[in-house]
Amino acid sequence: MRKFSYSFLENGVLPADLINLTSSIYSFKTASNIRKDEFKKIFTELEKIAKVQSVKSSNAIEGIITTDKRIEEIVNQSSKPLNHNEAEIAGYRDALNIIHLEYSNLDFTEETILRLHEVMMNYTTYENAGKYKTNDNYIIEEDEEGNRKLRFMPTSAKETPEAVKQLVFAYMEARGNSNINQLLLVPCVILDFLCIHPFSDGNGRMSRLLSLLLLYKNGFDAGKYISFEEQINNTKGYYYESLKQSSVDWENGKNNYVPFIKNFLFTLYMCYKELDKRFNIVNSNKVTKTARIEATVLNSLVPISKAEICKILPDVSPTTVEVVLGKMVKSGSIKRIGAASATKYIKNN
Repeated sequence: MRKFSYSFLENGVLPADLINLTSSIYSFKTASNIRKDEFKKIFTELEKIAKVQSVKSSNAIEGIITTDKRIEEIVNQSSKPLNHNEAEIAGYRDALNIIHLEYSNLDFTEETILRLHEVMMNYTTYENAGKYKTNDNYIIEEDEEGNRKLRFMPTSAKETPEAVKQLVFAYMEARGNSNINQLLLVPCVILDFLCIHPFSDGNGRMSRLLSLLLLYKNGFDAGKYISFEEQINNTKGYYYESLKQSSVDWENGKNNYVPFIKNFLFTLYMCYKELDKRFNIVNSNKVTKTARIEATVLNSLVPISKAEICKILPDVSPTTVEVVLGKMVKSGSIKRIGAASATKYIKNN
């Protein structure tokens, strides 16, 4: 079985762009922490929006989808799940809520991992919820011609319980080492979790929940206000490529963590950058409401609805938002997607 150790992080020999990225994240984190204390209402509103986006995006990455309206109803617990996909979505909502509410009292242990998996799979009547896999699983990839091949062989079912135990011990040892940067440690732990692939189902979603847990516990909580999962989904191809590169020779302990670390930290950086942008838009008293609405739409990386804009800008009336959006569509700066209550807007490229 593979040995787990993060002592390689002690030497500090990392690419310059990784060091620069880490420095930028720390800088954004400091600014965010100062703002949180002073502008609680703004951050509360951003958290509500991010929660919906996180539940939607983490499931969408795995092909688990439903309408935006149903996502919001399920996340806000105003409706029960009506099918299997919605059951999966409701389970992720509950597990995410546990992390948001209890992260300070949770530790990265086997008990926590199994509990979160059980909660996440609770609505699906999945018999192995909260239990390690009993059969070996395989990571299969398919080429352009439809031919399948084995890309990666995760830890065997027989060795999985001990592997997770050793992973937890290695993390505990590394987090107590003052010479190891915790921001670099977290993605290494997540990569190892993904390579163990301890469950028959739900490993990807669990990795994102555990990413948030470890980030929150280390003071990096941008994912609470700007969806970490949505940022992954926006550049899903790069995420999977970094995972592929960093898992080569993993079973022999000779893999290169750097590609996955880079992608992970870039995702976190984008969360902080977007949070900084959103805060400046919402909190700018010198900028007109029209300009703030325009900036909100034009800076959004994904289609955004009128309701979402109103939540980001709580001091702006829905009527004003509607008028500005109409003018922007007419001028051609943005385009309208969907119709009626499903209408969204995105920058017109």
